Amino acid sequence: MASLYVGDLYSDVTKAMLNEKFCPAGPVLSIWVCRDMLTCHSLGYAYINFQQTAFAERALDTMNFDAVCDENGSKSYAFVHFETQEAADKVIERMNGMLLNDRRVFVGRFKYRKESEAELGAKAKEFTNVYIKNFGEEVDDESLKELFSPFGKTLSVKVMRDPSGKSKGFGFMSYKKHKDANKAVEEMNGKEISGKVIFVDHAQNKVERQAELKRKFEQLKQERISHYQGVNLYIKNLDDTIDDEKLRKKFSPFGSISSAKVMLEDGRSKGFAFVCFSSPEEATKAVTEMNGRIMGFKPL
Repeated sequence: MASLYVGDLYSDVTKAMLNEKFCPAGPVLSIWVCRDMLTCHSLGYAYINFQQTAFAERALDTMNFDAVCDENGSKSYAFVHFETQEAADKVIERMNGMLLNDRRVFVGRFKYRKESEAELGAKAKEFTNVYIKNFGEEVDDESLKELFSPFGKTLSVKVMRDPSGKSKGFGFMSYKKHKDANKAVEEMNGKEISGKVIFVDHAQNKVERQAELKRKFEQLKQERISHYQGVNLYIKNLDDTIDDEKLRKKFSPFGSISSAKVMLEDGRSKGFAFVCFSSPEEATKAVTEMNGRIMGFKPL
């Protein structure tokens, strides 16, 4: 199984929409649209689990930056450049938080990625909210507060529960000062409470979670590129009669094939495909022998 991170999603994008979008890349095992634990509103990103890594790679190669439900390809943000800082400040003051086409918009000063990442990192280091998980059902708001209040003044405490009122085994604690929250994390993480070892860390907000997920995704992407470098072939100019089986049969004499997939749209070939071999040597041999070779009625 291989997971794919999909971001910059509209809040109304559903599992069905994502399945329809990504199933042409290969069999989808499951889709998880990440939602806010309190409001259940979409956080704007999702995970798609494919049967094989090659299918996830195919989706990444062919669908990255595609629109899911907006035919115009809008990413829901834009840039406006003013002649003076004064004019820009006035627009921010008047427009930020206003409704535009039934959507509440955010208007703020443009920040370069490095500046945003630096601010985000600084804020993360000064956290006051703590995330606690893996405690038993007997732990309620009061007992959780009792456990964590020795580290400093607390502003709020919340054990998360399902609709029936049953504890979900995790909660949040908000401190007035960062040093108190940090001390709670250092002292309580890994401690055993009522026979269970709890996990304690700073509670990430939406922006921090997305930044962390994107960082991990980029790391996995680089690992994937390194792993599949030289073994995954892109084949184009395919005849419409070529399907997965014919493609695999044609390329199998050159080595062991882990996947062979003709890309489709509405059930019809898009004219290109991917074949993944087990070694770079096999892939190189296939390129040497098959590039320009007639398959069906067209040269590859």
